[in-house]
Amino acid sequence: MEGSVLKSERLLQIYSKLVEGNVLIKKDLSWQFNVTERSIQRDIESLRCFLVEKGLKQDIVYDRKLKGYKLENQPYNMLNNSEILAVCKILLESRSMRVDEMIPILDKLVDCCVPEQSKQTVLELLANEKHHYIEPHHGQFILKGLWEIAQAVQNHQYMEINYRRLKEPKLVKRLVKPVGIMFSEYYFYLTAFLEDKDVFDEEDDLFPTIYRIDRIDSFKVLDGHFAIPYKKRFQEGEFRKRVQFMYGGKLRRIKFKYTGLSIESVLDRLPTAEAVEDSEGGWIVSAEVFGDGVDMWLRSQGESISSI
Repeated sequence: MEGSVLKSERLLQIYSKLVEGNVLIKKDLSWQFNVTERSIQRDIESLRCFLVEKGLKQDIVYDRKLKGYKLENQPYNMLNNSEILAVCKILLESRSMRVDEMIPILDKLVDCCVPEQSKQTVLELLANEKHHYIEPHHGQFILKGLWEIAQAVQNHQYMEINYRRLKEPKLVKRLVKPVGIMFSEYYFYLTAFLEDKDVFDEEDDLFPTIYRIDRIDSFKVLDGHFAIPYKKRFQEGEFRKRVQFMYGGKLRRIKFKYTGLSIESVLDRLPTAEAVEDSEGGWIVSAEVFGDGVDMWLRSQGESISSI
């Protein structure tokens, strides 16, 4: 009994030393704990098994140069320099949150995901953009309540929202079926079906309404649950592809001719698009979208796009 207690204490002490960043030499540990080097080797193997069983992203490795054992975080636990830089640049460019929401996220990403030896370089690369970050003009908190809305989407629970419209009456109350949270060009959106749209004259009348989350003054997640209206028509991922312009409306198919320089830019903008090269030059493009938001984008392309 006494031996097992001593071994437990020895294991804890060895692990504590490793966590502190010490390089441990078997011979020194053997002398310190008055046991054989073989016992120390078994202790190290026991600790390795413990780390695996508990799913801890750590490993005890032997450093040949230092001639001792040290604790290492497994490399896939961290983002490499390019990955963290890309993520932070995307967040900054999105300008999607107030400065007091955005900057802490960036700092936490760097602190948790960047290897210690790279942190200072990454911080210096981001410093200027963080200093000159321009937050969205609405000035609303986005993160507060975002997870609660996401849970309502996940659990198919009704929501009651008070929403600020751009036209009169400016504040309206809606009972909705939330089906997704999306982000597009500076803003987060809630995609939902209105509760009073349960009866549809035609199949194409089944369409979502898009709400900018920063314009939701308040909301309440209700106890009632609903069935997803579009479940039999297509998957949620397919649904999201068709509402990228953030304008509600009926499902429609568009077709046009594109004669610009990059067909890839059109296909990236319209995830459902199919393009066939035209013998006269250019491309014939067809796509499925919701609503009329796509019309503004089509007009913005000028002479590169013509109707068919």
